[in-house]
Amino acid sequence: MPILSRPALVEHLVRTRIAGDVATPRDNNLSHYRKLANGDRHYWLGLELGDRWADEQDVLAVMAERCGVVDDPAHRAGQDTIDPELTVDGLDRMAARLRKAAAGKERVLFATGHPGALIDVHSRVAAGLRAQGCDIVKIPGGLVADEGYVVQFADVAVFERGASLWHTHSPEPMNAILDALGEAGRPDLVVADHGWAGRAAQRGIDSVGYADCNDPALFIGEAEGTMQVTIPLDDHVLDPRFYEPMTEYTLAAAGLS
Repeated sequence: MPILSRPALVEHLVRTRIAGDVATPRDNNLSHYRKLANGDRHYWLGLELGDRWADEQDVLAVMAERCGVVDDPAHRAGQDTIDPELTVDGLDRMAARLRKAAAGKERVLFATGHPGALIDVHSRVAAGLRAQGCDIVKIPGGLVADEGYVVQFADVAVFERGASLWHTHSPEPMNAILDALGEAGRPDLVVADHGWAGRAAQRGIDSVGYADCNDPALFIGEAEGTMQVTIPLDDHVLDPRFYEPMTEYTLAAAGLS
């Protein structure tokens, strides 16, 4: 696959609705911002936010700045947006951290709460780092969390229940992995999303992750310096192959192609 230029990638992100006018509606975004501000830990994605973000307008301001949602608090329903330029900025920051990991031959853990969309994105990056001599973490067997199992496919940790891979925001699968690995097996870097990324960051591990416009916690985590990088995008578009040009761009920028 040819590596897209930045302008061509921006156009692709908008055309496929990974960014630009995204499918997540405005009222859903605002509902999640309000729930985070009200202290609902489901929306904290494994981070500990205390009472620092109790005003949902402060959450909206961060999301407008770092994700590109409409910054008008009077816009309550209808279309919302992700700024594709911010998406590519995030990919560039992620690439810089991946380049550092490759140079140091770091120990890296990959995980996703969106296996139906992002498992191949994470797997391709894992393969690129392994080719540069990084140690891609193999999680211990038999891990349980949230009445299911924490398993690994194509180098990516996922949550399984009832013989199916589940979409999850929970931080508990990441807790299970890190507890089982112990200090000796602790990764240098986690590349993930949802509660997997947030909990790794909260536990003091360098964490980079993808986040949708209705998942404000990871953006707040980056604003506070807990998350290393948060990349704004729609995290489950119509066809997971739409992410392939984005992944190839990131690998090229990181020197991992």
